[in-house]
Amino acid sequence: MGLLDATNQNTYYNVTDPKGDYQFTTLDNIINAFMFSYVGENKIITKVSRTDVQFHGMRAIQELSYDVFRSVKSQEIEVPPSLTMALPQDYINYVKLVVIGGDGIEKNLYPTGKTSNPFAITQDSDGVYQFTDADNDGALDTLTEQNPSDTWTNYQAQESEPSINASDSADVEIDFAGRRYGLDPQHSHMHGSFYIDYLRGFIHFSSAVAGKTVTLKYISDGLGTDSEMVVHKFAEEAVYKHIVYGVISVRSNIPEYIVQRFKKERFAETRKAKIRLSNIKIEEFTQVLKGMGKQIK
Repeated sequence: MGLLDATNQNTYYNVTDPKGDYQFTTLDNIINAFMFSYVGENKIITKVSRTDVQFHGMRAIQELSYDVFRSVKSQEIEVPPSLTMALPQDYINYVKLVVIGGDGIEKNLYPTGKTSNPFAITQDSDGVYQFTDADNDGALDTLTEQNPSDTWTNYQAQESEPSINASDSADVEIDFAGRRYGLDPQHSHMHGSFYIDYLRGFIHFSSAVAGKTVTLKYISDGLGTDSEMVVHKFAEEAVYKHIVYGVISVRSNIPEYIVQRFKKERFAETRKAKIRLSNIKIEEFTQVLKGMGKQIK
């Protein structure tokens, strides 16, 4: 009975290892199957090195991870006094940042587009720029950075919880109470805000988030260790088509109509995989529609 025999089932259910890996296949298995099924005499690819197939397989995983696999990872930290969080090593883009309440409920943090952490130049009392000898060649040729910048210092020191009782509160302070039309989302709640300094690789939080638990959910490119480079079986055929197209599109002796054929097949299989992995359940979808169909009186 292979993988599903009684011995393997007993092992599967009685160990503490992660479950559910049967839905995935490894990149190594895909490469082996590709070399057997697509490469050889009287086949579309008569000869190709395993290294080329591996390259195009990894590129397929990268491309599919962004919007098909939905390869979302997460990291949870307690925000330190520095109010910063290092971007993960395999970070591509963030999905969302949330702060965890005492009840375990996630509350969204929103980015602020009205601040940054610029390169601050150190100046003397007369405003003259200061330079350092970064190359140790005896010449002062590099601007000296003031760290932290005044912008970051001021953002870091903002009030952690705005007042809603004071009659003279500013618009920003009472936005979250819903007493103004045209609210700016980054000011319409008490959870705090953040911005990402891509140059230095850090997420900066406002002081309202100090000491709280936050979770970063982010997109990875799907590459990593052997255990991480896996493909859902719903998308296995899409990876094969990506590899075929990648291999034949860079060869000079392949007719253009063949290249275009596999380009279309790659697109079709990618779309099919995306639909399958969207995981739409008719019962759940119906429940959502019931809520949308309610009349507001």
